[in-house]
Parts: sequence; C-alpha cells; structure tokens
Amino acid sequence: MYVKVTRSGPRRYVQLVEAYRDPVHGTPRQRYLATLGRLDQLTAADVDGVIDGLLRLTDRPDLATLSQPVSAARTTFEAALQLGDVWVLDRLWRQLGLEAVVLASLRGRSRRPAVERCIRVLVFNRLSDPESKLGVLRWLPTVCVPGVDGAEVTHARLLRAMDALWAGQAVLEQRLAAVLLPRFADALDLLFYDLTTVRIAGDGTVEGDLRRYGHSKDVRGADRQVAVGVVQTATGLPLTHEVFEGNVGEVTTVRGIVERLGQRFRLRRVIFVADRGMLSLDTLDLLEALTLPGGRTLEYIIAVPARRCTQVTAGLATLHPRLVKASRRSRAESVADAPLANGRRLVVAHDPERARPQRRQRAERIREVLVLARTLEAKLEAQDAGVKGQGRRLTDAGATLQLQQAILERRLSALFQVDTTTPWFRWDWNRAAFRQAWQRDGKLVLITNVPELPAADVVAHYKSLADIERGFRVLKSDLELAPVYHRLPERIRAHTAICVLALVLQRVLRQRLHQCQWPSSPQMALAQLRTVQRHRVRLSNGQTLTGISHLTDAQRALLEALNIEIPTEARLTATM
Repeated sequence: MYVKVTRSGPRRYVQLVEAYRDPVHGTPRQRYLATLGRLDQLTAADVDGVIDGLLRLTDRPDLATLSQPVSAARTTFEAALQLGDVWVLDRLWRQLGLEAVVLASLRGRSRRPAVERCIRVLVFNRLSDPESKLGVLRWLPTVCVPGVDGAEVTHARLLRAMDALWAGQAVLEQRLAAVLLPRFADALDLLFYDLTTVRIAGDGTVEGDLRRYGHSKDVRGADRQVAVGVVQTATGLPLTHEVFEGNVGEVTTVRGIVERLGQRFRLRRVIFVADRGMLSLDTLDLLEALTLPGGRTLEYIIAVPARRCTQVTAGLATLHPRLVKASRRSRAESVADAPLANGRRLVVAHDPERARPQRRQRAERIREVLVLARTLEAKLEAQDAGVKGQGRRLTDAGATLQLQQAILERRLSALFQVDTTTPWFRWDWNRAAFRQAWQRDGKLVLITNVPELPAADVVAHYKSLADIERGFRVLKSDLELAPVYHRLPERIRAHTAICVLALVLQRVLRQRLHQCQWPSSPQMALAQLRTVQRHRVRLSNGQTLTGISHLTDAQRALLEALNIEIPTEARLTATM
C-alpha cells in the first residue's frame, strides 16, 4: 500500500493505492482504494490529520509528539551493556558447532534450547568474569549475550542446567571430539595426561562425597579437595576429564582414564605422556598391562626421577660421557638413548645451560654445610683442649643434630653421611652420590616403550607437555576452577565440565591468535574487546534507539585475526 500522485488533464490527485497479484494470470496489478484530494488543494493540516490517524492505528506517538525537539533532559539513557568479549565467545560457540553439540547431549530432556542457553551463559561467564552461580545472575544484567533473555535465567535453572550437562557428559565428549579434532588436532596418537588438586570450600559431608583431605598441589600440606584429571591432545584441546576423590593416588587414576578413552573414542593407538610427578618407574608394569579395545598395548613417554632407580642410574652413567662430549661439540642440547629391560628405552637429554646453574647452586649449599661442619669440629676440638669460648658448651650430640638439620634444610642428605651410631661427632662424603648428582645436572630422563620413535622426537614430545600444562594453570587461575563452592558430587563434576568447556574456547582463541602472530593472550584479547558496548536510548518523543559503540582500529584488527565478524545491530538482532 502506498501513496500515488495521478494526473487527469491539468490537475493532479493524491490517491491511496494497493498493489496485488492477479490470482488468475499471476500478473502484478494495482487498485485505487481512496482519493485524498487534489494536490494543489491539500493543506499541511490535511496531511497531518491523515498521518495522525495512521499513527494511532499502529499505537505510535502522534505527530505532535514526534515533532518535539530532542533534549538530553527528556531522554532516557539505559545502562550500557558489555558486548565485545561476549560477542566473540558467542560467534566462536556457533562457528565450532558447540550449540548443536550441547543440544545433542541434552536429547530426551524438555526445554533443550533454554537449557543450552543457561549452559552457554555459565561457560561465557568463566571466560568473561568468573563468578559463583549466584554471581552469574549479578553479571548477566551487565552484558548482552546474543540470543539470551536474562529474565529466563534463574538460579534454579542454572543448577538444573548443570545437572543436565553432567548427565549427558559422555555424549558431549564424543560429539565434541568429532567436531573439534578434525579441525584442530594433528593426530590422536599423542595424548597428555595430568592430575591436579582443587580446593573445596565448606564443611560437612554428603553421600558419595568427593571432598577428602589429601596432599595439595596448591598449598603445603593437606587440604580438603577433589582431584581433576584431564587428557589433552597435542594441540592442547581437552579430550576427556574426570573428577576423583581428593585423597586418590595419582597412579590409580590412570587405569580408569585409559579405559574411558578406549570406550568413548575407540582409539587404536595411544602414546601416553605424563610428568615425573604423575608416575614413577615402579608403575610402568601397570601401564604396560593396559590394552586398548583393538588389543594394542598402551604406549607411553614418562619422565622419571633418576635417583630412585638403580637401573636408570646405571644407564645415565653410561650415557653421560657421550652426552657431555656431544654438547661441547655442538654447544647445544644433546640427546641419546639406551635399551632397558622389557623392551623399554632410556632417553636422556643433556642441556649444559641448565647444568651450570644447578651445579653452582648445589656448590653453594655444599659450601655452607662444609663451613658449618668445620666450625663445629673446631669448637669441639677447642673445648677438648681446655679453651673456653663464648656461649653454651657444645656437645657431640648437639653438633650432630645441628649438622643433620643443616643438611636436611639444603636437601643434601644423599651427599653427606652423619654417623649417629657413635657418641662422637663424625661425618663423611658420599662420593658415589656426588658423582651421580654431577651426572644428573642438566638432564631430562625419560622412559618409553615406543620402539620406532627417534630419541630427539621423544624429548620433543615430552617438552610439549609444558605447553599443555598451561591448560591447568588457565583452569585454576583465569577460569577459576578453584575454589569450588558446591558440595554434591554431581554439581562438583558439572562445575568442572563447565570450566573444561570454557577451556576449549580459550584454546581455540589461543590457537587463532598464535596463527596470525597476534602478540596478546586470549585473556588480554577479550579484555581489549570489553569496551565494545551496546547502548539503548529512549527519546522524549517515545522513539527508542539502539546501537553499538564505535570500534577502534585495533579492535577491528583483532576481530579479523580471530575470524569473527564485526558486531552490528542487525547481526545482533538476528540472534535474538
């Protein structure tokens, strides 16, 4: 329907015309609904009356109201909503297909889209402004999450969404792997596993409680906690995770994790990479007894503390001269390997740059112990000779105790021998231990049962674990996995699952920034985008304006580097 000016002789008429399509022939036609009068006889008042009538039919302000001048005093400015970082997370969530992945894991539940939106809010909050579940409700009114109506998100619904997430965790991990691994994983042969402890807030106990007192990796001594084990790919993507009781032994978690990998992902081959704090040489038999669904034995690359195993110490003594000679020739790290029993290989890397400060620091600690030992000996000899000194009289037992304490504080028990079986003050060097300590300086000692992998590749694969371990630091610092304020086991597991989903987004962001050599971290990039806001203004004439703040050149370049489209009002409205 539109207004048309037609001519009849010398006169022109204003008519209201409706366009339509002929139902028989399908051709476009038009019919005249009304004639508003001659154009030369229409006054402004006539036109305004028609316009006011049409405005009333659409429940809009009348023409007089719309014509009023706009002023700040009569304009309502609503609070600006943070958009930039949430926009990036939402676009990434959709690009990776995580919306479909989460919905698939919720199959069989009612209101799946609403539950997915609650899960999305919880995940985005971990990356934007980590809060408790009640804190999420304080954060949500300050941001503009595309496609999410803040009024539908309540504390009860967030908790129910967590329960639904954990119930579908197995399906979620399988679907997530199917979507992400073809895009970001180089190969599934190499998997990294590590275990960390997570502090728990609160007291009391519940049925099936995961919260136990155990050795903490965050503070000295014991703490009430849970343990979280995460398997990551070579590119840092979390593949699966599990929450254990806080006092679980690290080695005992491996069997369940390997069985879980085999059941959910049907892997034909796995090379398990773990830190020296995870496993000891005594548990390699346990690893070799584990088999994948195809019948293949689990393969591994494990760092071991050389001082704990005679077999490794002997192999290190054999390789040490060759490694030192090679490093002197190349002035760089050298790598060598030697066979061990049961088809295992000892792989040793020697870094002279690491060896020098280790020897220098140990020499300083040894010097302090020697100075104390000589001082105690001199004082005892002077007392035996009848020389009176200042202070209390020193006894042989007191001198032995002082020297023992000094040796323990400097972690030199293996290098010195203090005789406690006699009443006299006696001590000596452990020459074999000195030689072995010298040989261990600058060494990375690995054991593997992968026969075809070159020694240099074994070392390179293990060293990449240092980058993978950053995922744990991100979980516990930026995403604030700890402390956990939930008490029910299912909620603790769901909280961990939310943090792991946030880690997936963080890892993909990090990879994209790395590919374009962007200088900042994902956290800094998101912080840079937080100044992009959505604004809403209600004018005095009843008109409402919405818009997005101006993006700087740096913000535009960052979005381009992340392969994220520029936020516009039209794009944002399309997701609502």
